[in-house]
Parts: sequence; structure tokens; C-alpha cells
Amino acid sequence: MKKLAYLLLGLALIYWVITLIVPGIIDDKFNPVIDKGPNTVSNEARELYESLDFVGDLHCDALLWDRNLLKRNDHGQVDIPRMLEGNVALQAFTIVSKSPKGQNMQENTGETDNITSLVIAQGRGIDSWFSLYERAIDQCEALHRFAKKSDGKFRVVHDRNELQSFINDRKSNKQLASGYLGVEGGHCLEGKLENVDGLWNAGVRMMGPTHFFDNELGGSAHGVSNAGLTDFGKQVVRRMNELGMIIDVAHSSEAIIDDVLAMTTKPILTSHTGVKGMLNSQRNLSDDHLRGISETGGLIGVAFFPEAIGDPSAENIVKTMKYVKDLVGYQYVALGSDYDGSVTTQFDCTGFPLLVEEMLKQGFTEEEIRGIMGGNLKRFLLENLPQ
Repeated sequence: MKKLAYLLLGLALIYWVITLIVPGIIDDKFNPVIDKGPNTVSNEARELYESLDFVGDLHCDALLWDRNLLKRNDHGQVDIPRMLEGNVALQAFTIVSKSPKGQNMQENTGETDNITSLVIAQGRGIDSWFSLYERAIDQCEALHRFAKKSDGKFRVVHDRNELQSFINDRKSNKQLASGYLGVEGGHCLEGKLENVDGLWNAGVRMMGPTHFFDNELGGSAHGVSNAGLTDFGKQVVRRMNELGMIIDVAHSSEAIIDDVLAMTTKPILTSHTGVKGMLNSQRNLSDDHLRGISETGGLIGVAFFPEAIGDPSAENIVKTMKYVKDLVGYQYVALGSDYDGSVTTQFDCTGFPLLVEEMLKQGFTEEEIRGIMGGNLKRFLLENLPQ
């Protein structure tokens, strides 16, 4: 019995050490920043950027990494101090609950899962080891804990009134930041329609039907079936429309996007994408789908990572924005970085002024820059978050 006790104590000590050391190493490896700054831009770009009342980004996966978002980290791409330093008013925090091994843009099955070993190594609650739904709830609770511990510097936005109150307060204090919760892939519903309401009650205001593999809702752009919405998927879309949960078609199969466009009663968006007209890949959207999203009154979040735009430079990001602007209008373009999504980016969230500099170089007007950098997202959320 004594030997067994020593063995269990040794294993517990090893596990404790793993939870302290391994998660940070993995985070640093999978979310590299090419240029950590400081970022230098012209006086014109700096003055315009600092005058922006609302800078907002549609997608980051920072909650996956068990990172302390209340302190400035030397790894990863988003935390609250860097948001404040970078004048970022709002960040969508999107939840990853499962990701297949060998994850790629072409074809993946749901038979394997990278995330289970990660949450175990992070020492997260045992419920989240075995349930994708509980894994999503755990990340929702984490963001709310950061808000509670932030001394009022960070808020989680759930409805229009909270967002408007935040906007009003930030006019006199730019050392405030906010976020809202989204989910990548309806597999975390575990086939249960009532879990849509469970996620809603936990604070989720945006969800995509699929991520890197097909699930109970339908086909992924990177899955094997290329299928549209299943009957269950259609039930989920209807319930999301009823609640006011925003539908995000990033990673969805072309058939799912067609089905969602045909049945949605609310504007939809794609939170982080490239476009086929600039880089023809399964990850990116066609002109028809870009038009379809804009016709709902939705948003197209332009991503920052190589698989969406090629070289992840400010120049390429803005070229993609210009393509979408010329096709459907600047009012439908937004930032969609995919920060901390196991991607390499040129700059972290303090580097957004580089985009303003590049937009000025590529002939964007001040009105267009203000809209794309956050004004369009602010308008969309004030119109589409619940009352």
C-alpha cells in the first residue's frame, strides 16, 4: 500500500509539472508571430488608427490555450493587455472543442482528436476530457472569469444594451476592452438540439455548423462528404435564428452555405476567410457566396493566415479586403484574423495599425478604413445581437 501511495503521488507530481510546463510550450509552437514589433507606421496612419472609436476582430481561438489573458504574454497573438495597447475594443473569442490529427484543408475525418490530449495536459476539469459540450462550456466560463478578475477593464458582451453601454463608456476611457463568445463547429452539441440553448445560456452568440470535419449538422469544407445541412442541421439553424445566435459559415461545405443562405431569416457571416478570386483553395469562398452573405446584410471577416491569403503580410490581407470591397462593398468587410488558431501571423493584435497604413497605400478612403477596422462590426452587432 505504501508503494502504491508513493506511485500515485509520483504520478500526480509528474502530471502537475506537465500542466505547468507543457501547455505554454505547445502554445508558443503553434501560434507564432513573425514580427513581434514594435510596429512602425507613418504619422498619418498612426493618427487615423488612434482616432478609431471601435477596432474589432471577428475571430480568435485564445481560449483554447489555457493562457492567462489578463497578463501580457510573450507568446501567442491575443491577450487583454495587448488588446488595450492596440486600441482593440472588441474581440470575438471562438471555441475549438475538437480538431482532427493531420488537420488539413483538403480532407479530414472526425475519428481522431488533437484537443483531448491538450485539455488533459492543461489540467482542465475532468468533464471536459470526455464531453465536447462540457469542453465548450469550460471555455465559456473561462472568458467570464477573466472578465470578473479584470477590475472592469474587460467585459463579455451578450446583447445590444451591453454593447452600447460599453461603447458609451469607452468614449471617455480607451483602457476598456470587450469580447463575445463564438463556437467553431456544432459537433459540440453532441447531436442534442437542447444544447444550442445550453450554449446560449453560457454566453455563446455565434456558431458555425462545422469545423475541420463532417458532423451531425452536415459537411465541412475539409471533410469527406461535401454534404449540405442534415435534418438536425436545419433544426439547429432554425433554433439559432429564433434565439438570435449568429450563424458563421467559415469552414462549412459549399452545400451548407447554400442551404443556410436559402433558409436563414437573419444576416449571417463568415468570421475568418480568404476568397477564391485571390487564392483558389477549399478554405476560401466563391464570389457567389460572398455576394450571398452580403445580400443577407452579413459580414465577411478577412483572415490573416497563409492558407487563406498566401503570404500573411499586411499587403496580402488588404489586397483580399480590396477584392471583397470591390465585389460587394466595403460595408460588408471586417477583420477576421484567426489569431491563436494554430496559425502563423505576421503580427499580433498590437499590429493592426499596419493594416491602416496598407489600406492608405492601396487607396482606401478614411470612411472605408473606419468601417473595415471595426465600424462595420459595431453596426452589425448593434443590429443583430439580442435586445
